[in-house]
Amino acid sequence: MLSDFKKFILRGNTIDLAVAFVVGAAFNGVVQSLVKDLITPLISALGGKPDFSSYYFTLHNSRFLYGDFINSFISFMLIAAAVFFLVIQPINKLLALTSRLKTAPDPTDKKCPECLSTVPVLATRCAYCGVKLSNKK
Repeated sequence: MLSDFKKFILRGNTIDLAVAFVVGAAFNGVVQSLVKDLITPLISALGGKPDFSSYYFTLHNSRFLYGDFINSFISFMLIAAAVFFLVIQPINKLLALTSRLKTAPDPTDKKCPECLSTVPVLATRCAYCGVKLSNKK
């Protein structure tokens, strides 16, 4: 059972997932700091308050911190934009480029010049009409 666990842990997908999680957590910290320290003050400078997190309203002695929601929403939108423009778009362009660079595979069939039947490329006679075929593809 211990060897199966070792195989599971050392499997490529598990390692990739762990690395992605660590990098994602670090990226989250950077984006949260960007939103908190740069973007939120810039946006709120137009409204006069330096931070959205202090925005709230009270209803029946309950405090609703909608400013934190605004900060989280801005963070989410920035993360989504960064992933889209820095990961998804370049990968899509790379895949499109590699698909254009791939050459078409050599044909395996050719047409008989007499009866227009499809015959294998290496055939020397047409299986349908018996005409002698050239070795050209």
